[in-house]
Amino acid sequence: MSGPKEIFDRALLRRRRAAAAPRMADAGFLHRDVAHRLLERLGDVNRRFAHALALGWEAWESPLPVPAAVYADLAPERLRRAPGPRLVLDEEALPIAGRSFDLIVSNLMLHWVNDLPGALVQMNHALIPDGLLLAAMFGGETLAGLRHALMEAEIEVCGGASPRVAPMAEIRDLGDLLQRAGFAMPVVDVETVRVSYGDAFRLMQDLRAMGEANLLRARHKGFSRRRLFLRAAEIYQARHGDEEGRIAARFDVHFLTAWAPGPGQPRPKRPGSATVRLAEALGATEVRIPGAPRQ
Repeated sequence: MSGPKEIFDRALLRRRRAAAAPRMADAGFLHRDVAHRLLERLGDVNRRFAHALALGWEAWESPLPVPAAVYADLAPERLRRAPGPRLVLDEEALPIAGRSFDLIVSNLMLHWVNDLPGALVQMNHALIPDGLLLAAMFGGETLAGLRHALMEAEIEVCGGASPRVAPMAEIRDLGDLLQRAGFAMPVVDVETVRVSYGDAFRLMQDLRAMGEANLLRARHKGFSRRRLFLRAAEIYQARHGDEEGRIAARFDVHFLTAWAPGPGQPRPKRPGSATVRLAEALGATEVRIPGAPRQ
């Protein structure tokens, strides 16, 4: 059987992350913000963790509040100042023995994974029973304005469009994937971050600086016309510009929280096992709809 379709160029991702490493202290403001939000969520968990795997955790971010943490990345250049043991790895093929960690944290890495279901299965395997996965990834309407502006400009200037912004996962899909990967009590929520830029060129420059530019294998690999980007900037400005002439870029950050199955976890009851009708529990009057099947 053939494996999952390779949508993203992982070798290019490694080179891009390596090239961005020296600039991340300044350009990585978005990664830094998401890291703080992950730490806030970790602080809300009433549990102490002993052994953690941190994926994509930058050196200038706060160390994980865990006695023993391993910091891992696809590019070794992103690990030079890691505050703990370092491991170069590809999250699509985790070289981790089963039941090695009680916590896995991933900061803005999973949206570049070709086989996301497979990566989640491997993370579940690497966790001890009742271990926690806490991850953040871009999804939803992230950079939708830029995607539409580039597409319209390319159709207008070049007579056709090529993929330039990665497809984004939706919240309902991620919840299903966590369940399919064998996780218990999966929760996915979204926080939208809006960043203001002087123009679309500054936005695209920032994406390159933080290693988040186009990595699609089907991308146009030749030189693009300058006129294309000028027209895309005009379209973006017309649709998303404010009174001061600035534009807003939208980033939907999906936060994934799930637990490896373990003893003592709450489990859903078997369908049909309820002993009290919902209307009784709510103190409401039950109305029968003519023609509706009986439950």
